[in-house]
Amino acid sequence: MSAATPSPGAPVRIVVADDHQIVRNGFAGLLGTQPDFTVVGIAQDGAEAVRVCRQTSPDVILMDVRMPGVDGIEATRQLTSPGCDRPHIVILTTFDLDEYVYDALRAGASGFLLKDVTAEQLFHAVRVIAAGEALLAPTVTRRLISEFARQRPATDSSRAARLATLTPRETQVLRLVAEGLSNPEIAARFTVTEETVKTHVSRILAKLGLRDRTQAVVTAYETGLVVPGSREPG
Repeated sequence: MSAATPSPGAPVRIVVADDHQIVRNGFAGLLGTQPDFTVVGIAQDGAEAVRVCRQTSPDVILMDVRMPGVDGIEATRQLTSPGCDRPHIVILTTFDLDEYVYDALRAGASGFLLKDVTAEQLFHAVRVIAAGEALLAPTVTRRLISEFARQRPATDSSRAARLATLTPRETQVLRLVAEGLSNPEIAARFTVTEETVKTHVSRILAKLGLRDRTQAVVTAYETGLVVPGSREPG
């Protein structure tokens, strides 16, 4: 199944998973102040997060990466596996360059937030994720992916082989996505419409078997298509 996306006009359904009661209740309380959000469940560990999500079918999950028992990485892997509703998952972490966060992104998370995030940043992140966009705005996300991709190259050679199925233009678009450019910025770079770029991105995700732009960024770095610090020529 495709990732969950709320129906037009319907509130975003959210689950908050964190092993600290103050943190999960605090985030749930903040989110509950927004008229377009509905917190449908909370969980204190990964196993409960998976159970609650399967009962409530949320659009977005705020998932602590470090929890006892089933951690946020394994819970993310279970919830984004084929055959599930595949909700959008935002990882919560205390440390920006966290190996656990990188593993969660590889497992299928759409982005991450530091726990000291402001209320407005939190609301914006949930709306971006709920709309089906990857949370890639913070440069630290790309820095984290490039750092750990360099240290631990992917062992899945099938992704690298599938890069050969991309057209030259799709390969260029993937590089720019990995560098953090938005669809309008990529459209301006190639003097094409934004709709054309969206089509390219959709085809890239389909050919590589990826669920969103975050996974495309991970793949671009892990396969060496993008080298940290490099830039696509204009």
